[in-house]
Amino acid sequence: MEKKMEISPETIERLRGARCVTVLTGAGVSAESGIPTFRGPDGLWKNHRPEQLATPEAFGRDPELVWGWYHWRRGLVKSVLPNPGHDAIARLESEVEEFTLVTQNVDGLHKVAGSENLLELHGTIHKAKCQGCPAVIDLADDEGVITCQSCGDLMRPAVIWFGESLDKDTLESAYVASASADFLLVAGTSNVVQPAASLAYAAIGRGGYVLEVNLDPTPLTGTATSTILGKGGEILPDLVRIAFGDT
Repeated sequence: MEKKMEISPETIERLRGARCVTVLTGAGVSAESGIPTFRGPDGLWKNHRPEQLATPEAFGRDPELVWGWYHWRRGLVKSVLPNPGHDAIARLESEVEEFTLVTQNVDGLHKVAGSENLLELHGTIHKAKCQGCPAVIDLADDEGVITCQSCGDLMRPAVIWFGESLDKDTLESAYVASASADFLLVAGTSNVVQPAASLAYAAIGRGGYVLEVNLDPTPLTGTATSTILGKGGEILPDLVRIAFGDT
């Protein structure tokens, strides 16, 4: 296992020589911008149980409460900026021939940082989708409960809630990108939430080089080709700079 900030020559060589790179990110990447994770001591679930706010049943019981919480979350996201980890991933996209970013985060900070080829596994808090028709809209800064202008049904946050399946097309694209990767970077995720946690093994099974960057060991740590423990906002900029030079 590589120690914090000690990036091996093999890691640099494999990244520099990779034609196809896939990156998988989780809540730890956003946490470094000041967005609390769900599971940490200051997580977003601290004052609410998940079943109160992030299930279809909760929305059916009290859509105003659920929408209020999501609007609060969007305000929180808009008060922070992408951190150097987001920026390094955005630069990495410009340095390789084929690149896919798969994120479990719903905050949109990767887009703000400039990432383009992005798969949002769990959706986004910046859009709403209709419960009764395919309509999807961008959200205004401050809205209450939203009614669909196309069919009149209630609209809900465009995120995947507990008990719901991921969008099959998005998930399939994520598996293809992971299995095709010469180099897979897994950053800021606990590697316990399925099916995202299985993506790294798709790369490993095809002989891809898997680098894990995380604060603490995870279930992937013993299987990844290499693991660097530390902050992504410090490690990822160095990784990209050493591999591709200063900007």
